[in-house]
Amino acid sequence: MLDLAQVRSFLAVFESGSFSRAAAHLGIGQSTVSQHVRRLETYLQNRLFERDTHTVALTPAGEQLLPEARRMIEIAERVEGNFLSARLRGRIRFGLSEDLVSGTLPRILENFSREHPLVDLELTVALSETLFAQQKLGDVDLVLAKRRLGQTHGRCIARQELVWLARNPLELARKRPLPLVAFPPPSLTRSLALEALDGSSTPWRISCTCSSLSGLTAAARAGLGLFVQPRSLRPEGLEEVPKGLLPELEMVEFILVKRKGVDEAVSQALSEVILRQAALQL
Repeated sequence: MLDLAQVRSFLAVFESGSFSRAAAHLGIGQSTVSQHVRRLETYLQNRLFERDTHTVALTPAGEQLLPEARRMIEIAERVEGNFLSARLRGRIRFGLSEDLVSGTLPRILENFSREHPLVDLELTVALSETLFAQQKLGDVDLVLAKRRLGQTHGRCIARQELVWLARNPLELARKRPLPLVAFPPPSLTRSLALEALDGSSTPWRISCTCSSLSGLTAAARAGLGLFVQPRSLRPEGLEEVPKGLLPELEMVEFILVKRKGVDEAVSQALSEVILRQAALQL
Protein backbone atom coordinates (compact mmCIF):
# COMPACT_ATOMS: atom_id res chain seq x y z
CA MET A 1 0.00 0.00 0.00
CA LEU A 2 1.05 3.59 -0.56
CA ASP A 3 2.64 5.19 2.50
CA LEU A 4 1.19 8.66 3.18
CA ALA A 5 4.43 9.81 4.80
CA GLN A 6 6.24 9.04 1.55
CA VAL A 7 3.56 10.83 -0.46
CA ARG A 8 3.85 13.90 1.82
CA SER A 9 7.61 13.97 1.28
CA PHE A 10 7.12 13.71 -2.49
CA LEU A 11 4.74 16.70 -2.44
CA ALA A 12 6.98 18.73 -0.13
CA VAL A 13 9.98 18.25 -2.44
CA PHE A 14 7.93 19.33 -5.46
CA GLU A 15 6.38 22.37 -3.74
CA SER A 16 9.61 23.61 -2.13
CA GLY A 17 11.94 22.76 -5.01
CA SER A 18 14.54 21.02 -2.85
CA PHE A 19 15.00 18.14 -0.45
CA SER A 20 16.47 20.38 2.27
CA ARG A 21 13.53 22.82 2.24
CA ALA A 22 11.10 19.90 2.16
CA ALA A 23 12.77 18.47 5.28
CA ALA A 24 12.50 21.84 7.06
CA HIS A 25 8.83 22.11 6.08
CA LEU A 26 8.02 18.61 7.35
CA GLY A 27 10.19 18.86 10.45
CA ILE A 28 12.23 15.75 9.63
CA GLY A 29 15.77 15.06 8.44
CA GLN A 30 16.80 15.48 4.81
CA SER A 31 17.98 11.86 4.74
CA THR A 32 14.49 10.76 5.79
CA VAL A 33 12.90 12.76 2.96
CA SER A 34 15.33 11.21 0.46
CA GLN A 35 14.55 7.76 1.84
CA HIS A 36 10.80 8.37 1.54
CA VAL A 37 11.14 9.39 -2.09
CA ARG A 38 13.41 6.44 -2.94
CA ARG A 39 10.99 3.97 -1.35
CA LEU A 40 8.05 5.54 -3.17
CA GLU A 41 9.96 5.30 -6.47
CA THR A 42 10.77 1.66 -5.72
CA TYR A 43 7.15 0.86 -4.88
CA LEU A 44 5.83 2.58 -8.04
CA GLN A 45 8.73 1.26 -10.16
CA ASN A 46 9.33 4.69 -11.64
CA ARG A 47 11.68 7.60 -11.05
CA LEU A 48 9.69 10.60 -9.83
CA PHE A 49 12.37 13.32 -9.87
CA GLU A 50 15.26 14.31 -12.10
CA ARG A 51 18.00 15.68 -9.83
CA ASP A 52 21.21 17.65 -10.30
CA THR A 53 23.25 19.80 -7.94
CA HIS A 54 20.97 22.81 -8.32
CA THR A 55 17.48 21.75 -9.38
CA VAL A 56 14.81 19.13 -8.78
CA ALA A 57 12.24 18.51 -11.52
CA LEU A 58 9.41 16.03 -11.96
CA THR A 59 9.76 13.18 -14.42
CA PRO A 60 6.73 12.24 -16.57
CA ALA A 61 5.86 9.65 -13.90
CA GLY A 62 6.11 12.33 -11.22
CA GLU A 63 3.82 14.61 -13.23
CA GLN A 64 1.30 11.77 -13.44
CA LEU A 65 1.50 11.12 -9.69
CA LEU A 66 1.22 14.78 -8.63
CA PRO A 67 -2.56 15.35 -8.86
CA GLU A 68 -3.30 11.94 -7.35
CA ALA A 69 -0.88 12.60 -4.47
CA ARG A 70 -2.55 15.92 -3.75
CA ARG A 71 -5.95 14.24 -3.63
CA MET A 72 -4.68 11.54 -1.28
CA ILE A 73 -3.24 14.08 1.17
CA GLU A 74 -6.33 16.26 0.92
CA ILE A 75 -8.56 13.30 1.86
CA ALA A 76 -6.23 12.28 4.71
CA GLU A 77 -6.12 15.83 6.12
CA ARG A 78 -9.90 16.15 5.88
CA VAL A 79 -10.35 12.91 7.81
CA GLU A 80 -7.78 13.99 10.40
CA GLY A 81 -9.44 17.37 10.71
CA ASN A 82 -12.89 15.86 11.22
CA PHE A 83 -11.76 13.42 13.91
CA LEU A 84 -8.73 15.01 15.56
CA SER A 85 -8.67 18.78 15.13
CA ALA A 86 -12.36 19.54 15.46
CA ARG A 87 -11.92 19.59 19.24
CA LEU A 88 -9.92 22.82 18.97
CA ARG A 89 -12.34 25.72 19.19
CA GLY A 90 -11.95 29.40 19.82
CA ARG A 91 -11.02 32.66 18.13
CA ILE A 92 -7.74 34.32 17.26
CA ARG A 93 -6.96 37.76 15.89
CA PHE A 94 -4.09 37.43 13.42
CA GLY A 95 -2.08 40.41 12.19
CA LEU A 96 -0.02 40.09 9.02
CA SER A 97 2.45 42.47 7.39
CA GLU A 98 1.09 43.93 4.15
CA ASP A 99 3.94 42.63 1.99
CA LEU A 100 3.19 39.00 2.94
CA VAL A 101 -0.41 39.05 1.69
CA SER A 102 -0.06 37.75 -1.85
CA GLY A 103 2.56 35.06 -1.37
CA THR A 104 2.18 33.60 2.11
CA LEU A 105 -1.29 34.43 3.40
CA PRO A 106 -3.48 32.25 1.12
CA ARG A 107 -1.68 29.02 2.06
CA ILE A 108 -1.64 29.92 5.77
CA LEU A 109 -5.40 30.51 5.74
CA GLU A 110 -6.11 27.43 3.64
CA ASN A 111 -4.06 25.08 5.82
CA PHE A 112 -5.26 26.52 9.13
CA SER A 113 -8.94 26.42 8.20
CA ARG A 114 -8.60 22.84 6.96
CA GLU A 115 -6.78 21.65 10.09
CA HIS A 116 -8.88 23.64 12.59
CA PRO A 117 -12.28 24.30 11.03
CA LEU A 118 -13.95 25.34 14.30
CA VAL A 119 -11.51 28.16 15.11
CA ASP A 120 -12.68 31.64 14.08
CA LEU A 121 -9.99 33.80 12.53
CA GLU A 122 -10.03 37.60 12.53
CA LEU A 123 -7.47 38.98 10.08
CA THR A 124 -5.76 42.38 10.15
CA VAL A 125 -3.36 43.42 7.37
CA ALA A 126 -1.19 46.48 7.99
CA LEU A 127 2.39 47.75 8.18
CA SER A 128 4.60 45.98 10.74
CA GLU A 129 4.89 48.91 13.17
CA THR A 130 1.13 49.49 12.99
CA LEU A 131 0.49 45.85 13.88
CA PHE A 132 2.88 45.98 16.84
CA ALA A 133 1.10 49.09 18.12
CA GLN A 134 -2.29 47.41 17.78
CA GLN A 135 -0.97 44.35 19.59
CA LYS A 136 0.21 46.50 22.52
CA LEU A 137 -3.32 47.87 22.75
CA GLY A 138 -4.67 44.31 22.94
CA ASP A 139 -6.37 44.42 19.51
CA VAL A 140 -4.28 41.69 17.85
CA ASP A 141 -3.28 38.30 19.33
CA LEU A 142 -0.58 36.96 16.99
CA VAL A 143 1.51 39.05 14.57
CA LEU A 144 3.64 37.92 11.63
CA ALA A 145 5.69 40.93 10.55
CA LYS A 146 9.21 42.35 10.10
CA ARG A 147 11.83 43.88 12.36
CA ARG A 148 15.26 45.45 11.90
CA LEU A 149 18.41 43.46 12.52
CA GLY A 150 19.43 43.86 16.13
CA GLN A 151 15.92 44.16 17.51
CA THR A 152 14.90 41.45 19.94
CA HIS A 153 11.11 41.46 20.23
CA GLY A 154 9.33 38.40 18.84
CA ARG A 155 10.57 35.05 17.56
CA CYS A 156 12.69 35.23 14.40
CA ILE A 157 11.53 32.69 11.80
CA ALA A 158 13.43 33.91 8.72
CA ARG A 159 15.98 36.48 7.61
CA GLN A 160 15.78 38.10 4.18
CA GLU A 161 17.86 40.46 2.06
CA LEU A 162 16.05 43.54 0.77
CA VAL A 163 16.47 44.27 -2.94
CA TRP A 164 15.78 47.14 -5.32
CA LEU A 165 13.13 46.15 -7.89
CA ALA A 166 11.83 47.77 -11.07
CA ARG A 167 10.19 47.00 -14.39
CA ASN A 168 13.21 48.49 -16.15
CA PRO A 169 15.95 48.42 -13.48
CA LEU A 170 18.89 49.66 -15.53
CA GLU A 171 17.02 52.74 -16.71
CA LEU A 172 15.41 53.71 -13.41
CA ALA A 173 18.50 53.08 -11.28
CA ARG A 174 20.37 55.81 -13.17
CA LYS A 175 17.68 58.49 -12.80
CA ARG A 176 18.28 61.41 -10.43
CA PRO A 177 16.50 62.08 -8.25
CA LEU A 178 15.83 58.38 -7.91
CA PRO A 179 12.05 57.71 -8.24
CA LEU A 180 10.61 55.43 -5.55
CA VAL A 181 7.24 53.78 -4.98
CA ALA A 182 6.83 53.07 -1.27
CA PHE A 183 4.52 52.31 1.60
CA PRO A 184 3.73 55.35 3.77
CA PRO A 185 5.45 55.80 7.14
CA PRO A 186 6.06 53.94 9.42
CA SER A 187 7.04 51.36 6.78
CA LEU A 188 10.27 49.55 7.67
CA THR A 189 11.27 48.91 4.04
CA ARG A 190 10.71 52.60 3.25
CA SER A 191 12.86 53.69 6.20
CA LEU A 192 15.70 51.31 5.30
CA ALA A 193 15.63 52.39 1.64
CA LEU A 194 15.77 56.10 2.46
CA GLU A 195 18.51 55.58 5.05
CA ALA A 196 20.62 53.74 2.47
CA LEU A 197 20.11 56.49 -0.13
CA ASP A 198 20.81 59.30 2.32
CA GLY A 199 23.90 57.48 3.57
CA SER A 200 25.28 57.37 0.02
CA SER A 201 24.17 60.94 -0.81
CA THR A 202 21.86 59.65 -3.56
CA PRO A 203 19.05 62.14 -4.30
CA TRP A 204 15.58 60.60 -4.29
CA ARG A 205 11.89 61.41 -4.55
CA ILE A 206 8.76 59.45 -3.67
CA SER A 207 6.91 59.18 -6.99
CA CYS A 208 4.05 57.07 -5.60
CA THR A 209 2.82 56.19 -2.11
CA CYS A 210 0.24 53.49 -1.37
CA SER A 211 -0.67 51.50 1.72
CA SER A 212 -1.46 48.30 -0.24
CA LEU A 213 1.00 45.90 -1.82
CA SER A 214 -1.17 45.47 -4.91
CA GLY A 215 -1.19 49.24 -5.48
CA LEU A 216 2.58 49.57 -5.14
CA THR A 217 3.17 46.56 -7.37
CA ALA A 218 0.95 48.08 -10.06
CA ALA A 219 2.82 51.39 -9.83
CA ALA A 220 6.20 49.67 -10.09
CA ARG A 221 5.03 47.55 -13.04
CA ALA A 222 3.88 50.75 -14.73
CA GLY A 223 7.43 52.12 -14.45
CA LEU A 224 6.71 54.85 -11.89
CA GLY A 225 9.72 54.01 -9.77
CA LEU A 226 11.81 51.50 -7.87
CA PHE A 227 10.29 49.31 -5.20
CA VAL A 228 12.05 47.71 -2.21
CA GLN A 229 10.99 44.24 -1.07
CA PRO A 230 12.52 41.12 0.50
CA ARG A 231 14.02 38.99 -2.27
CA SER A 232 11.69 36.00 -1.76
CA LEU A 233 8.64 38.28 -2.08
CA ARG A 234 9.57 39.83 -5.45
CA PRO A 235 6.35 40.39 -7.42
CA GLU A 236 6.13 39.02 -10.94
CA GLY A 237 7.00 41.56 -13.62
CA LEU A 238 9.73 43.25 -11.56
CA GLU A 239 13.46 42.58 -11.79
CA GLU A 240 16.31 43.21 -9.39
CA VAL A 241 18.65 46.14 -9.92
CA PRO A 242 22.15 44.74 -10.52
CA LYS A 243 24.45 45.08 -7.53
CA GLY A 244 26.66 48.15 -7.50
CA LEU A 245 24.22 50.54 -9.17
CA LEU A 246 22.50 51.49 -5.91
CA PRO A 247 23.52 51.34 -2.22
CA GLU A 248 23.21 47.98 -0.55
CA LEU A 249 20.18 47.51 1.68
CA GLU A 250 20.05 45.98 5.14
CA MET A 251 18.48 42.63 5.80
CA VAL A 252 15.20 42.27 7.70
CA GLU A 253 13.89 39.55 9.95
CA PHE A 254 10.41 38.05 9.85
CA ILE A 255 9.09 37.44 13.35
CA LEU A 256 6.15 35.97 15.21
CA VAL A 257 4.94 37.97 18.21
CA LYS A 258 2.32 36.55 20.58
CA ARG A 259 0.24 38.70 22.92
CA LYS A 260 0.29 37.73 26.58
CA GLY A 261 -2.95 36.12 27.69
CA VAL A 262 -3.92 34.76 24.27
CA ASP A 263 -5.48 31.28 24.04
CA GLU A 264 -2.33 29.15 24.08
CA ALA A 265 -3.70 26.15 22.17
CA VAL A 266 -5.18 28.22 19.35
CA SER A 267 -2.10 30.46 19.15
CA GLN A 268 0.21 27.45 18.98
CA ALA A 269 -1.90 25.82 16.26
CA LEU A 270 -1.73 28.92 14.05
CA SER A 271 1.98 29.37 14.80
CA GLU A 272 2.71 25.83 13.63
CA VAL A 273 0.93 26.43 10.32
CA ILE A 274 2.84 29.70 9.85
CA LEU A 275 6.19 28.08 10.60
CA ARG A 276 5.57 25.29 8.10
CA GLN A 277 4.67 27.78 5.39
CA ALA A 278 7.57 30.10 6.23
CA ALA A 279 9.98 27.21 5.74
CA LEU A 280 8.78 26.98 2.13
CA GLN A 281 8.49 30.65 1.18
CA LEU A 282 10.72 32.86 3.34
